Amino acid sequence: MTVPFRFIHAADLHLDSPFRGMSKVPNELKEKLMASTFGALRRLTETAIQEQVDFIVLSGDLYDEADRSLKAQLLLLKEWERLQKHGIAVFVIHGNHDPLNGARADLKLPSNVTQFGSDQMEYRPAYCRNGELAAFVYGMSYARRHVTENLAAGYFPQADAPFHIAMLHGNVNGDEAHDPYAPCSLEELIGKGFDYWALGHIHTRKVLHEYPHVVYPGNIQGRNPRETGPRGCYIVEVSAARAVQMTFVPLDEVRWLEAVLSIAGLDSEQELLIRLEEMAEQLSLEGNGQTIMACLQLKGQGPLHHKLIEPVIIRTLLEQLQDSHFSHGVWIYAIEAGTMANIELSVLQEEDSFTGELYRLTKRLEADREAWNKEAAAAVAPLAGHAKLGRLLREQWDELPERWLEQARELTLGMLAADDRERRKEE
Repeated sequence: MTVPFRFIHAADLHLDSPFRGMSKVPNELKEKLMASTFGALRRLTETAIQEQVDFIVLSGDLYDEADRSLKAQLLLLKEWERLQKHGIAVFVIHGNHDPLNGARADLKLPSNVTQFGSDQMEYRPAYCRNGELAAFVYGMSYARRHVTENLAAGYFPQADAPFHIAMLHGNVNGDEAHDPYAPCSLEELIGKGFDYWALGHIHTRKVLHEYPHVVYPGNIQGRNPRETGPRGCYIVEVSAARAVQMTFVPLDEVRWLEAVLSIAGLDSEQELLIRLEEMAEQLSLEGNGQTIMACLQLKGQGPLHHKLIEPVIIRTLLEQLQDSHFSHGVWIYAIEAGTMANIELSVLQEEDSFTGELYRLTKRLEADREAWNKEAAAAVAPLAGHAKLGRLLREQWDELPERWLEQARELTLGMLAADDRERRKEE
């Protein structure tokens, strides 16, 4: 029989992450970035205490490096000791960023912490606060950074447990955005007989299956511009009837966001700046006390397009926003222009002009993949034949993605439209 219980599933803490590439941010913000993983860890502890969970499972990559920093180890130990005082157990596996062969301090873990080894799958009982058996928790840590074998193949549920929670740090179904560590298939996990797969490694929150649940909680703190949106953990409630209810809780102290603004209807740089400032103010309201790191993306068609292709314009707008909004907890780290020339393409399709013929050529290439490959290969031939560039970009020459065609078309048509405007002014 199953007793009701609740636990937290978190992964990929990456404590003491270095946050590379942010050298131009103010010192105050840089300090917030460097401390953000520790802040998210403290929020994890506070959430567990406030929600009175029975235990926590941490599915790998607690640290950012195999040779983990002493600061990260001591702060994590402190949080585990806080959890011990509240009777909350912690189950831990280590992943590719913090394998067991990494250098670490000689610290004694508190009795509420179970760290799984790397020789084989192990299991331990997890209890409710009243002492009743809630589940068996299963896990296996990485012995070294590069684990390419299927660890899930060695996982099997044991008898006499009311609920089975399997912890695994790995890549399910070959997510190409992440390294293929401990690869396995979703079908394999579903058929193993566990009730909940507590996964780690993929930083994007995903529920791959329900009953049995196969779950990536994502990381607890976004570490770069690719890791946008709220980051945190799941609180998982299991009823006496074995029903599973999951609640996502954000833990991040710094949140990366992207926002899109159309330039349609905007005629001047002043109007654009006003709209960008309004967008920055709105972003500051979307968080819950987090510092916002935002990229503002300009899209759409409009008369400002020909100005926005000038890097100095983008740079000036960015500087204005950075000066005025950091005090409000928002840092605009980039403005990206993906706008299009203010051209009526339906008219251009029929226009008897060089611009019209160029547009029709791009449409033909868009419809004929073989013709596009031939045209693109000829265009990049000088670069592909270059001794250094050809070697650095060798893998891209065979792809020649179609987005290159779209980008080249927009850039060229925009420049031609700007030339037409200048000619008309002179006439």
